[in-house]
Amino acid sequence: MEFRDHVYELLNTIDACQCFFNITVNFDFTKSFLDLIVTYASVIIMLSRIDDKKVLVGMYNCAHEMSNGNSEPSYPRLGQMFLEYEQPLKKLTEEFGPHTKVVTEALLSLQMVYPRRNLPVEQWRSAQLLSLLSAPAAMLSPACCDTMACEYLSMDVMERWIILGFLLCHSSLNTNAASQELWKMALRSGLYLTLIRDEVINIHKFSEDYFDGLKGYSKRVADIKECREHVVTNCGAIHREKRHFLRNAVKELYKILEDEPGLLGPKALFVFMALSFSRDEIGWLVRHSENVPKTKTPEDYVDSQIAELLFYMQRLRTLLAKHNSVIQRYHVMYLAQFDSLVINDTIQSMYVCPEEESVLMSSFISILSALSLKQVENGEEFDFKALRLDWLRLQAYTSVSKAALALKEYPDLAKIMNMTQFHTRLMDDIDGLLVEAADISILCYYPRVFEKMFTQGSEDVAMQRYLMAFPMACTHFNQSCHDMCPEEMEEIEKRSLKLCVTFLEEIARQTCTVVLEICAEQCNLNDQLLAKHCADTISRARNKKQKKQMPKKGEVQKEKPGTESQRKDRAIVTNMDRMHLTLSELCTAFSHYPDFTVFNHIVVPAEFLLSQLETRLTKTIVRMANYNQTTHEISRPSDLLAGIRAYTASLHSLSCYINIDMTRLVKCVLLQQTQPLDSQGGQTITTLYTNWYLEGLLRQASNAVIIHCPTMHCFMNQTIENERTFHAEEFSDIVEMQALAELLGPYGLKFLSENLMWHITSQVAELKKLVIENMDTLVQMRAKFDKPETMANLQKKLTGCENVLKRMTIIGVILSFRAMVQDSLGDACDLTRHCPFLMGPIECLRDFLPPDSDVKMTLSVYELASASGLPCDIDPVLVSAIASMRTGHQNNIHCLTTAVNQLSAAMFTVQRKNIEQHLKEFLLVASSTLLQLGQNSERLEAKNRESIYLLLHLIVEESPFLSQDMLESCFPYVLLRNSYREVYKTFIHTLG
Repeated sequence: MEFRDHVYELLNTIDACQCFFNITVNFDFTKSFLDLIVTYASVIIMLSRIDDKKVLVGMYNCAHEMSNGNSEPSYPRLGQMFLEYEQPLKKLTEEFGPHTKVVTEALLSLQMVYPRRNLPVEQWRSAQLLSLLSAPAAMLSPACCDTMACEYLSMDVMERWIILGFLLCHSSLNTNAASQELWKMALRSGLYLTLIRDEVINIHKFSEDYFDGLKGYSKRVADIKECREHVVTNCGAIHREKRHFLRNAVKELYKILEDEPGLLGPKALFVFMALSFSRDEIGWLVRHSENVPKTKTPEDYVDSQIAELLFYMQRLRTLLAKHNSVIQRYHVMYLAQFDSLVINDTIQSMYVCPEEESVLMSSFISILSALSLKQVENGEEFDFKALRLDWLRLQAYTSVSKAALALKEYPDLAKIMNMTQFHTRLMDDIDGLLVEAADISILCYYPRVFEKMFTQGSEDVAMQRYLMAFPMACTHFNQSCHDMCPEEMEEIEKRSLKLCVTFLEEIARQTCTVVLEICAEQCNLNDQLLAKHCADTISRARNKKQKKQMPKKGEVQKEKPGTESQRKDRAIVTNMDRMHLTLSELCTAFSHYPDFTVFNHIVVPAEFLLSQLETRLTKTIVRMANYNQTTHEISRPSDLLAGIRAYTASLHSLSCYINIDMTRLVKCVLLQQTQPLDSQGGQTITTLYTNWYLEGLLRQASNAVIIHCPTMHCFMNQTIENERTFHAEEFSDIVEMQALAELLGPYGLKFLSENLMWHITSQVAELKKLVIENMDTLVQMRAKFDKPETMANLQKKLTGCENVLKRMTIIGVILSFRAMVQDSLGDACDLTRHCPFLMGPIECLRDFLPPDSDVKMTLSVYELASASGLPCDIDPVLVSAIASMRTGHQNNIHCLTTAVNQLSAAMFTVQRKNIEQHLKEFLLVASSTLLQLGQNSERLEAKNRESIYLLLHLIVEESPFLSQDMLESCFPYVLLRNSYREVYKTFIHTLG
C-alpha cells in the first residue's frame, strides 16, 4: 500500500513540475522514471496472478487480531485494493490516464535508440558491427557517441518500457503514429516479455485480451495479430542469425583485445556493446526456449552452440578484470585532459547559468582536472559516486518546466556529461557496468533450459572446449539477489552451487570416459605385444620356412601388432584420432579457469576430474582382475600388472593436455588397491587375489590336487586324472609371485599373510587338542626317548597321528606359499639396492635389541624386516598369530619341514624359551625314534622309512637354529645317503 501511495505521489509531482524526459539527454532521470512505472505495473500484474492472495491476507489479519487484540490497520485498504485490481490493466490505465503525456514523451525518446539497436543482422554485417579491423586507421581513436549509456542498454528493458508503457497509456496509440510504430516494432521482437526473473507474459495475448474489451481498438487488435504472425514466422530465424553473427564478432573482438590489451582503453565501449548484444540474445533464447510456439522451424529455438557465445562473454569479462589498470591509465588522462576541458568550454558558452547549477558544474571540472596518472601508478582508489550523483541531481534540476537552465536547450552539455559519467564508471565501477551490460543471471531461474543448453553443447565436439562457460555462468547468479530479500540468498546460493557442480561433474565424467577409453585401447595394443601371443607368429613363420600349406584366400589372417598405425591417407580418421580430439577439446575446457568463486565457495574444476578418475580407475582395475567368485577364475597377476602399466603410461600422457598431478592420482589409486577396501568401501584386488589364492589354489594344494614344487619355486597340478580348472604354475611361478607382490605391495601382502595365518591358527588349534589328548604319553616319550621298547609301547598309545601329519602338511603348504610371496616381495621392493645398510643378515637386527627385550619389541623388529621383504629366521606374522591363540611330494609331505621349523620357532618365541635348545631336544627325540624304526624293516610303521629320514634332514637343513653337525652327532649320515639313493631309485622306477 505504501509503495502504491509513494508511486502516485511521485507521478503527481512529476506532472505538476511538467518534467522533461528524453533518454538521449537526461538518461539517468528518464531511465529511473520508466523503471518506476514499469516496476509498479509489474508488481500489480504479479499480484493479480496470486490466486490465494485474499486468503493469505485474511489469515494474516486474523493472526494479527489474535496477537494484538485488534485488526491490522491497513487491512481494509488492502482488501479494497485487491477488489479494485481484479482486472489489473483496467485499473492501471485509469490511474495512468492523467500521466499519458509525460509517459508518452519519455517512451517516444526511445525512437532514437530502440530502432537502431533492433536492426536486422544484415545491417550488422554490412556495418561490420563490433569489428576493430573494419577501420584500421581509426583503431586507436576512442569509441564514443552521443548516447553512450544507451549503447549497452538491455533490449528486454526497452521492450518492457514500450509495451507496458503504451498499455498503461494506450490512448496515444490511436492518436500518435510515432507511438504506434514504436509499439508495433516492440511487438515484432518476440512472444514473451519478462515481468521479473522467470515470470513472463505473452505480450500479444495479454494485449489482445485487453484491447478486445475496448471500443475503437479493433485496428490495434489487428496490428497485434499481424505482429504475432510475423514473430512466429520470422523471429526465430532472425535471432538465430544474430547469435551466429555475434559468436564470430565477439570471438574476433576478444582475440584482438587479448593480443593488444592496450586497445581496451579507447575501445572499452565496444566490449560493453558486445556483452550487451550477447546478453540480449541469450535472454531472448532462454525465454522462448521455455515456451516454444507452434512453428514449422522449432530448431530455430534450439542453439547447440550457445556455449561459445557464453564462453567469449566470460573471456571478455576476465579480460576487463585482468587489464583494469590499462583502462584506468587511459581514462584518467582522458577525463583530466579531454572531458574536463570540453565541459569547461561548454559551460563557458552557456548564456544562462544559475548559481546552484554553476556550483555543481564547477565541481565537475575541479574533480576531473585534478586527476593525474600518478594516482593510478600509486594504486589509489577512485570514487566518482558523488560526481555521478551530482549529475543526476543536475538532471532533475534542469528538467522541470520552470528551470532557469533547461537541459533540453543544451544537448552538448548532456552529451559530454553522459560520456564523462561512462568514463568515470570505467574508473571505479566497472563491476556495476558489467552487471548492467552482461547480466545473465536469468539462467538461474530457467534451470531446465540451462541444463538442456549444456547437454546440447556437450554432444557437439566443436563446443566441448567452451563447456566451462556453463559453470562459470553460475558465478554471476548472485547478481539476481536483492538487499530487500535477504532470505532468498540461501536458496539462490544452493541452486547456483547445484548447477555448477552438476556441470563440472558431467564435464569430468565425459573427460574421464574418453581418458579410460584411450587407456583401454592402449591396453589392448599393449596386450598384443605380450609373449603369450607370440606362438601364432612363430607358427606362421615356421610354416612359411617349411613351405607348408598357407591359409586359404577366404580365411582372415590375424593382423600384426602395429598395423593400426599404418595409414595410406591423412584424411582417414581412426577411432583413436576421434578420442584424442575429444580429449583435447575437453581438457582445453579445464585449462581456461584453474579456479573460480561461486557465492564465496572456491571451485577448482580439475579436482572434479581427479575425483572422477580416481573412482573410475579404481573400478576399472578391479574389473580388469576378471574375478568370478562362482567359477573361481581370475586374471594372472602378470597380465593385470601389464594392463595397469599400460593404463598408467596412458594416464601420464594426460599431463600433456591439462596441468594436473597424475602421479599423485595413480599412487593414490594403487595404494588403495593394497588395502582390503578402497575409499568407497568397494573390494580391491588385494581382497580378490587373497580370496582366490586361499580358496582356489591353497585349498586344492591342501587336498594334494596341487603340489608344491621347491625346485621350480611354484605350485603345479598333479598328473592324475582330474578336471583342471587352471594351471597352478601359471599363477604361482616366480614371475607371477613378483607381479603379485608388486600389485599388492607390503600392505596388501600383510593382509594376505593375516588371512593365511588365520587358516594356520585354525589348524594349530586342532593340533593343540590332539596334544592335550596325548599329553601324558608325550611327556613319557620325552623322558624315555632312549629306551626303545618303552618308546615302542608309548608310540602305540598315541592317537590321531595321521590327523597330526595332515594338519602339519596343510600348515607347511600355507607357509611355503607365504615364503614364496615374501621372497617375491623382496625382489619387487629391491630395498637392498636403495638401502645398502640392509644388505647384512637379519641376525644383525638382533644386535640392536636389549638382552631383556620382550616379545613385542622383538616382534616389531622382525615385522619391520618382513614388511621390507627381507627373510627372517622367525616368522613375525606367525608369532603374532600363535601369540593371539594362547588359549614337492605328491602329498605335499615335504611342506612338513616348513611347518615344523616355523611353528616351533613361533611357539618358543611366544613362550620366551630358548629355540635352539628345544630344537636340539626335538632332534634327539626324533633321531632316536627313527633309529628304532629302522631296526625292524617288517613293521608297518617302517613304510616309506627313507622318505622320513630325508624329512628329518630337510628340517635340519632349512632350520636356522640346527646344523648338520648336530644331526650327525645323533643320526648317522650313511642312513641319509642310502635314503637319497633309495628314493631316487623309486622315482626312476615310477617314471619308467
